[in-house]
Amino acid sequence: MEPDLSLVDSAFWITAGAIGLLLVCSAFFSGSETALTAASRPKLKSRADKGDKGAQRALKITEDNERLIGSVLLGNNLVNILATSLATALFTRAFGESGVALATLVMTLLVLIFAEVLPKTYAITNSEAAASLVSRPISAIVTLLSPIVSAVRVLVRAVLRIVGIKTDPESNILAVREEIAGALQLGRSEGVVQKEDRDRILGALDLSERSVDEIMLHRSEIQMIDADAPAEQVLDEALGSPHTRLPIYRGEKENVVGVVHAKDLLRAIHALEDGGTADFNIMQVAKKPYFVPDSTTLDDQMRQFLRRRAHFALVVDEYGALKGLITLEDILEEIVGEIADEFDIDSDHPIRRSESGDALVDGAMTIRDLNRAMEWSLPDEEANTIAGLVIHEAQTIPTVGQVFVFHGFRFEVTGREDNRVTRLKIRPLERAAVIDP
Repeated sequence: MEPDLSLVDSAFWITAGAIGLLLVCSAFFSGSETALTAASRPKLKSRADKGDKGAQRALKITEDNERLIGSVLLGNNLVNILATSLATALFTRAFGESGVALATLVMTLLVLIFAEVLPKTYAITNSEAAASLVSRPISAIVTLLSPIVSAVRVLVRAVLRIVGIKTDPESNILAVREEIAGALQLGRSEGVVQKEDRDRILGALDLSERSVDEIMLHRSEIQMIDADAPAEQVLDEALGSPHTRLPIYRGEKENVVGVVHAKDLLRAIHALEDGGTADFNIMQVAKKPYFVPDSTTLDDQMRQFLRRRAHFALVVDEYGALKGLITLEDILEEIVGEIADEFDIDSDHPIRRSESGDALVDGAMTIRDLNRAMEWSLPDEEANTIAGLVIHEAQTIPTVGQVFVFHGFRFEVTGREDNRVTRLKIRPLERAAVIDP
């Protein structure tokens, strides 16, 4: 069939104009979809708080992403298919059978450049501003197409259910915490976020995910005062301790009957007449002990400390047995890192470096703290401390000199006291392979 050029008349130009208008609509839908999905909700909230009505509408319509995307895709597909159909009819009328191939080529280029790449590039570059701009017409389109989109939703879920895939429309694709953590990790890898800043923010976010038994001081390391000890001994122990608050026990250390503050103790002894301490009873200045269950989250415990104006709590298990103690400082250190003062001994730093560059680690150090300090990723699901991880993996209490390799690291036991692994030498397996003969 020969092309009929006499048909290039007013109808031709009307159809061409309609195709151009449909391409503009397609560009609008494509750009709107990208802008509304790429826009940061915190930034939109900030704009909305400043009185931006468009940002307020954008926040509202993005609350139901499934309905939003369904409406935009429906509109975009309608205009694209209609534009392609008109172009095919137009080119076939003008160029005969070869017009089908020509229409396909021309429409592919036009849609790709002007209806996809160009609007989406602009939308990504100015996502919040673009989202505010298109929010009004998109809101109207979503409302208009809502019945059709709802029907499509039901059909899609039915098909997915048939093939065994369950959908939860209430769940978010990415939780807020995970989104923040991912952004921080990405910023750290690109050099935009400092390691210390990342650790502080992630530490604050993790408080609700961790319990007090993960960071508490174990009962074997708690310094205590015997309630029946003479006053001179009590005073010597209080002055010799780097801590200001000390638990008081009677009989056995499991039986904690109070907590004494060094300042209260010294004030009481100073008030004694003629310095006599024979009749001094430490329980007169002791405060009632504050017990917390070991399953309490750090976030809840910090709130309790602030509400009670307390800094010190004893941790007990489900049977009421003493497990350890936790302080407000311990929780704050999970956010800001180690807080050292003039009483902390520098040589007791939990991580040191050997001459070969291996990490010399205190066995009681938590896996989380080691991961943060060394930027490693050792698992902490089965154990809280490094020593606990080694014992769990070895399924035995190792002896000094034993070497284990797991999770991509080489662990060498360098210290043990009784049944406790006290010191470890750790290095990544890649380095171990290079160094070891």
